Amino acid sequence: MFFRWDWLRPQLTAPIVPTLGPVHPDVLTVGIFEDTLRAAETGDFLSYDKDRRWGGQKDEKVLRDDVVHQREHTLIPTLSRRGRGTAKVFAYGLRDSVVEEAAELAAKLAAVHDVVSARVVRSLGPETTHPRGTRIQLKDFTVGPCPDPGGPVRPVTAWPTAVQETFAPFAETMAGDGLAFLHTQLEAGRCGPVLAAAIEDRIVGAIGPMEVLPDSIGRPQLMPQYFAVLPEARGRGLGRVLWRAAMHWGQSHGAAYQLLQTEVDGPSDRLCQTEGLTSLGFTHTTAA
Repeated sequence: MFFRWDWLRPQLTAPIVPTLGPVHPDVLTVGIFEDTLRAAETGDFLSYDKDRRWGGQKDEKVLRDDVVHQREHTLIPTLSRRGRGTAKVFAYGLRDSVVEEAAELAAKLAAVHDVVSARVVRSLGPETTHPRGTRIQLKDFTVGPCPDPGGPVRPVTAWPTAVQETFAPFAETMAGDGLAFLHTQLEAGRCGPVLAAAIEDRIVGAIGPMEVLPDSIGRPQLMPQYFAVLPEARGRGLGRVLWRAAMHWGQSHGAAYQLLQTEVDGPSDRLCQTEGLTSLGFTHTTAA
């Protein structure tokens, strides 16, 4: 075993795991960190990796030989060749100096591996005041019902053909939110259903794909979705209706929970806060 849990556990202020992203607190064990090291050696997806939905090979991997694991802090570097490449260091530790050490390591690894970007990801606890970056939120489907909100929401394929044809231009307009990628996956039949909201026979919002997969201990998890509403259609409550429809779908299909990442103080963050989700902490990414 590479990691000492008695060293690492006190450093985990938020449940974020390199190459995997947020995980449920119940699965945050030394085993899941060890799994990322094994995956780096084989290049395969872990069975519970959310990215395996998209096929291909795992792009980001842990640089095992460059991990710094000490009693006071742990630095876990990863490398991605996507685009012009990124060296990223996940910094775990309670002292602020851990960020400086991580930045130095990230810059060094970016040079060694000839990639353009060097970044540091630090996890922060839910009690953090004036947080920046991304909030990790938990929706627990076991604590109460998620009723169907009604409204003009249904799977894209359940809308009339003329309405379905408006999904492509909508997706292109919202490409920055990942909807163009989602559209290509949907067209190729590589993902689950996408829920869409339409007004006057035109799709103006969508959330998906809707898929439930087991986590590392076999518990069913509603996987993360892309989520967007056209700017001109905002302010009508469509985002909330779409989100509640997605939660109804997840609970109806047996999901125990969902983990979401929202930009602090962004529209999705404010929506989730008003919907009573539990904040598990934050991640703050900076350039090295």
